[in-house]
Amino acid sequence: MAAMSAKKRFLLKTEISIPKRPPLLPPVLIMAERLDTQRQLSEFEKVGILGQGSEGIVYKLLHRSSSSFHALNVVRLRDEASQLTKQIHTEARILEKIHSPYVVKCDSFFVDGGNMSFLLEYMDGGSLANFAKQKNHSSEPILAKIAEQVLQGLKYLHHEKIVHRDIKPSNLLINRNSLQVKITDFGVRRIVSRQDYNNTDYNSYVGTCAYMSPERLDPDGSYGGNGSDGDGLYAGDIWSLGVTMLECYMGYFPFLPPGQNPDWAALMFAISIEDLPSLPPTASPQFQSFINSCLQKEVSRRWTASQLLDHPFVNGSLSV
Repeated sequence: MAAMSAKKRFLLKTEISIPKRPPLLPPVLIMAERLDTQRQLSEFEKVGILGQGSEGIVYKLLHRSSSSFHALNVVRLRDEASQLTKQIHTEARILEKIHSPYVVKCDSFFVDGGNMSFLLEYMDGGSLANFAKQKNHSSEPILAKIAEQVLQGLKYLHHEKIVHRDIKPSNLLINRNSLQVKITDFGVRRIVSRQDYNNTDYNSYVGTCAYMSPERLDPDGSYGGNGSDGDGLYAGDIWSLGVTMLECYMGYFPFLPPGQNPDWAALMFAISIEDLPSLPPTASPQFQSFINSCLQKEVSRRWTASQLLDHPFVNGSLSV
């Protein structure tokens, strides 16, 4: 009865704390010139479709002269004042800045008619979401190798003052044979600077709710982090990584029973109010400690990417 009362109080709270849709942003100047003039699309041949959605499509390309594969992400632009167009241009601006072996490389991007296209590094294993489904659940040595690479990527991004804000299995791509993992899909990330603290809403409902940290789902909660100072700016990415690793290990989204379709209210309550999910007894103490270090609800107790790279689960002697 007490738990039910807490849930009712929480749902009443969430009904009045949902932020309003932000107003349309001012028009964005579209740069309609290719930023990498050395590459011409005529040098490539479309050989397949890697994925598609309501906003665009991703093609698999073959570079004729080198026989190498690439990915072409074609995103349909809306009117220049739309939030999506703003995010796409933010992504292009950030991609110029990033040079890391743990982040999917963007060779060039350009505007063509009503589309913006990104020529990307090709990862032959697809996403971690597909990998986890094929494996049902992943062994701890494999997860340790994956976690180490994602943490290296997050350490680099956070050092560059970049918050991803949408770490999840489908945004981690794999090269199958080498088990190389790289972060992708930066349409919702942003560069964080000191002047941003008072001018942007870091805790806005961007990304995927299922992988959001408690302080992002409930900014008015008592989690000790509002994304306005120190490592609190980046702690949401660490929470998302913890959920991702736990999901890969358990074989299903860990905050809800297997097969249950998540709704926003159920996710809010499960992540922000309920206790963390229990790991199976097969989980090693090192893995349990790693997950607990990522999934601390209080921001100040959540480990940083640099700290987690020194965690025994990541730098231990587990073998793949």
